[in-house]
Order: sequence, then structure tokens, then C-alpha cells
Amino acid sequence: MSKVSAIILRFILLVAGESMKFIVRLHAEITIKSKSVRQRHLKVLTGNIRTLLKPLHASMRVRNHWDRIEVHHDDEPQLTAATIRHLGQIPGIAYFEQVVEHPLTDFAELLEWILPLQTQRLQGKTFAVRVKRKGRHEFSSMDMAVYLGGGIRARVADTKVQLKNPQEELVIHVIEDQVSLVQQRFPGLGGFPLPTQETVLSLMSGGFDSAVASFQMIRRGARTHFCFFNLGADAHEVAVREIAYFLWEKYSKTHAVKFVTVDFSEVVAQILEAGDQGTLGVLLKRAMMRAAGQVAQRLNAQAIVTGEAVGQVSSQTLSNLQLIDQSTDALILRPLIVQDKQMIVDCARAIGVEALSAAVPEYCGVISKQPSVKVRPEVIAATEQTVLPDALIADAVAQCRVIDIRDAHSAQQDTLGPPVVRSSETLPSDAVIVDVRRDEEQEASPLEVPGHKVLHIPFFRLASKQDMLDKSKAYFLYCDQGVMSRLQAVQLQEQGFDRVAIYERP
Repeated sequence: MSKVSAIILRFILLVAGESMKFIVRLHAEITIKSKSVRQRHLKVLTGNIRTLLKPLHASMRVRNHWDRIEVHHDDEPQLTAATIRHLGQIPGIAYFEQVVEHPLTDFAELLEWILPLQTQRLQGKTFAVRVKRKGRHEFSSMDMAVYLGGGIRARVADTKVQLKNPQEELVIHVIEDQVSLVQQRFPGLGGFPLPTQETVLSLMSGGFDSAVASFQMIRRGARTHFCFFNLGADAHEVAVREIAYFLWEKYSKTHAVKFVTVDFSEVVAQILEAGDQGTLGVLLKRAMMRAAGQVAQRLNAQAIVTGEAVGQVSSQTLSNLQLIDQSTDALILRPLIVQDKQMIVDCARAIGVEALSAAVPEYCGVISKQPSVKVRPEVIAATEQTVLPDALIADAVAQCRVIDIRDAHSAQQDTLGPPVVRSSETLPSDAVIVDVRRDEEQEASPLEVPGHKVLHIPFFRLASKQDMLDKSKAYFLYCDQGVMSRLQAVQLQEQGFDRVAIYERP
């Protein structure tokens, strides 16, 4: 590039104002696909990124290239933080890099640009310069790396070039006439963009297993609807609905899905009335699969997803799983089939649902005292024919409630849950704010509500502390995402607290 061209380009960047740039890299499995499939994945991923980021600010620009997606926006700290958060939660992204840019000029000028940006980070450390080029240039990647590495070593105290296992890496992308210096790299979710795979229906109990299984399918690019079988506890449904909403809002908000509730209380009653003790669990699972197959067909879902793992409970032995599979023609997927419980809990913690699932009210409509690890098919067949006829299952499905997941969190739509009061609204004079966050969350961002008392009672201690609360007062529960506060508020209502609501701050 000539000096005149470089001056013109820098002038254009100056006029346009300071901007922040991210380079988004595709998941490796996308890059090895055929040209047409890769183009489709790239187009879908670009659209998903644009859908989530465009509403954040008018300056947001998203552009796709064959090997990357570039995101630009005005350099504002809050906007940058929001962009990083969103990009880290979009399926299909291997990793993304926050970069600063400079026109491609001579090596000496580039060194002068890099030094003030990197001196503090590199001082006293071993380092390596990695240059990646795209386009036609009169120099090689090694030429630039050697010059910049030598210049940094000479100008920054106590540094040493070390190509193998250095303490710091200086990554530079040269694309045509533009140089990008990587400031920080962030991990992505990997997987495939939504919805490049077919639609599935995930059976949700609210526990770790079903939540993680649902996430795994979302990450794999499958539009994931949620189905809950209500065995007779409305508080359980509220909790599961909130967890489903959390997963959708965080990882698949680009596409609306459904939350389906099937009232299975009559089915449970029939199983308990006539079922053999050893077969209760398998009978219930088979009934759920029969109903789920009909719901999946109604939603045009190609498969049913469960959180089952081999040997975790008696109904999940290979023999019993095979018997359960035979209850429906629908394809049943089990993403967690070979994972142990600790692996599942670790994943739940990583994706943000561990605390939510741990707080789900315990409810099991069918508890067998002597479960069989190998139920006999002829026993199941005889029981189902008399106790669980097709008409009973079909009637339960016909009366199921189907709501848009976007309404699952709405107080106006959710008659089971407490109302939501925002910080801009007037609170009753006797209102007490209960902050149910963990200690470290409360310390990082203390909650203050002028004119009102704020109690800090972590959610896992609230049940043991509720006897100390005056039931005549109004309690407004708060947490950062509004999920844990809602679960705890429902449980307070069940304990006789009539004036309970959710508090939200900006």
C-alpha cells in the first residue's frame, strides 16, 4: 500500500469515529462441509448474529466472509460487554476475537502502533508473534513476524522471543490492506447454527439431565421445543417453565419455540391403581413417550429428546430403555446416554442452570419400592391394554396447553406465578425486598431500594428462614435474571404468604 493510500484510509477511519471490531470464526465441523452446505451455515449464523446484535445499537454492523464473520460497533464499554456476552451464547461459533485495526503500512510504522498497546502485557515475558495473511502481499507472514518480534524484543524490557510455548502470543491478521491486532480471544459454544438441523421435542422435568440434554440439542443446531408432563404439582410446572425459558432466552432466542404442558395426573392415577410395583417407572415412561410422539407430530418435530443415561436409575437399563423405545414410532434421542451424573452437573453449572435445577420442587407421581431392572414385555403389554388405553393418552394430548416460549416468563400470561414489579413502579409502604442471590453475587452488585428494607437471604436458605418473616407484610423477591426469585416466590405462596411479587431493577 502506498503512503498516500494509507493516509486516505486513516482519514476515513478518523471521520467514521472510534469503532470496536470482533472477528468471529466458524465451528470446525462447518468449515469441512461442502461449499453449498457451508454457505448455508454461514448465512444462517450471520443472520442469527445480526438478529441478536442489531437491536443493541444503531452502529452495529455484521458482515460475513467465507472464512469469518466481522462485527463492528461504536467503541462503548457497555455495548462491547453486551456483544461479548451474546457472541459467547450463539451456537455455531468456535471462537471470536476482539481486535484493533490499522491500515497496512510499512513494518516500522506498524511496530510503533503495536508497542503502546502491548508493552505492559509483554514486559518481562517470553512471547511469539503469529501473523496470518490473506491476499497478495510483497512480504511473507514470517517476514512480518520476524521484524515485529525483533522490534519488540529490542524496545520492551526483559522480553524474549520463544516460538514454542511462549507466555504470551501476539496474533496479527493481515487481510488485504488491513491489519488487525487481536486483543483478546473468547471461546464460543461450537456446534451448528440454529436451525440448520431438524426440529426436536425435549421432555423437561426441570432436573439437571433434561436441562443439559436440551442445551446439547440447541447447541447442535436443532430448534428445540419443550414438553412438560404435569403429574399433579403446579409449582413444579412453574419451575420447569422458568428453566425452559432460561435455556431459550440464553441460547436460542433467535427462534421462537413452544412450551407444551400435558396433564398426566389421570395417567398417574391409573398406573398407581393397577400397575405392578416393579413396572411403575417403565409404564410411566412408555406412557410419556406415547404422548410425546403425538405432541411431536403436532409440532412437526422429527425426534423426542430425553436426559436419560445408561444405568442411572432402574428404568434406564438397556433392557428397559429398549422396552420404552418400543412404545412409539418416533425417534428418541438421548444426548447424555453415556455421561455420568457429575459430568452432567458440571455441564449444568457451566451453562447456568445448576442452581435453577437444584431448586426445582421435588415431585414424583410414581415411586416404586421395588423397581425391576428388566421388566418383562408381556407384563407391560397386559397392563397397558387394560389400564392405559390409547384413548386415555390421546385425551391427555388433546387437552395439552401449548404456549409460545416468549410468554412463559410473562406475568400477564402466567397465572400460576406471582406478579412482576419493576423498580420504576411504586411499592407498598411495608414492602420488604428479599435478595435471594448467592453471597458472592450480592457482594459484587449490592441491591439498594431507597425507602425500603432489603434482606439478603440466599435462595438455599430461604426455606429455613421463612418462619422469621411476617406473613402480613409484602415481600418482593429479587435475583439478577428473575428466575430463581420466581421459583422461591411460588414456594412462599404455597406456604401461606399472600403478598409476594418479583422485583426487577434496570
